[in-house]
Amino acid sequence: MSEEINNQIVNQEATLRSTHQLITHARMELGRVIAGQDQVIEEVIIAVLCQGHALLEGVPGTAKTLIVKALGRLVGLGFQRVQATPDLMPADILGTSVLRAGGESFTFHAGPVFTDLLLVDEINRMPPRTQAALLECMEERQVTSDGQRRALPKWFTVFATQNPVDFEGTYPLPEAQLDRFLLKIRVPYPNAADEQRILERHHASSGAGLLDDVQLVALPEALLEAARNEVRAIRIEPELYQYILGLVRRTREWPTLSLGASPRAAISVMRVAQALAAFEDRDYLVPDDVKRAFLPVLRHRVLLKPEAELEGFDADRVLTDVIAAVPVPRA
Repeated sequence: MSEEINNQIVNQEATLRSTHQLITHARMELGRVIAGQDQVIEEVIIAVLCQGHALLEGVPGTAKTLIVKALGRLVGLGFQRVQATPDLMPADILGTSVLRAGGESFTFHAGPVFTDLLLVDEINRMPPRTQAALLECMEERQVTSDGQRRALPKWFTVFATQNPVDFEGTYPLPEAQLDRFLLKIRVPYPNAADEQRILERHHASSGAGLLDDVQLVALPEALLEAARNEVRAIRIEPELYQYILGLVRRTREWPTLSLGASPRAAISVMRVAQALAAFEDRDYLVPDDVKRAFLPVLRHRVLLKPEAELEGFDADRVLTDVIAAVPVPRA
């Protein structure tokens, strides 16, 4: 573990030492590249810590790709990028078997999914057949080709980006694939001060790009593994299991929703709430952690009724109403 990273927590007592060290370092290093977007940075780190996938949604030019690229360099893991296009085929991302020159045997050439962090840019431009090819990768963390199962790396995480306003030539993701994403992260416009910092940094850059100008100090893999173990060990009282289930089950009977959250969604709320507790340096869960996890985990999993959309409702507004309607455990 590098001395530079260790120096960041000198004289700081933390309950979850590895997680505290990782978060402190990540915020400092990513902040050198990304102006603002603190909540987005926090949520992409949570995706890695919880071993889940994340869908980043925002208009073009809000640094969605840059954030994931910077995270790849920061954690020091393998990184691949796929640009989704309407003619992208499953073999383009999974790999294919090629006949050896002068021989009778085939060799499997691994595709870009055989990496630690996979960035799929503009995933909603990928045709349905290729979207379906990602399902097994995201859930089973393996690729089946020519009848043979090939395991993906243990850190395999998909970060997919999509543009919420561009519908020309896009293929909406089906509910089955949306449910595979642990989080849907909204990437907003930066505020005025952060946008000025963006201009100043680009003016001062060499022209090669911010990531080439700034050398990020990579995190040791052992620290990442230790932080992930600390997050899994966050204590959850029985009352909070009931609170999570109460929220999730309430979405299935909510009048403005035609599709509620699945049991997988309840597991995801629990995992993300544990990570949020770790960000607060607590080794136990509180109701506020569950509330904070509820929107990013469920906003892409629920489906509004058409009449609710006509009345101006969106997923976040409905989920906020669900939170207000479920009693909070007092113990």
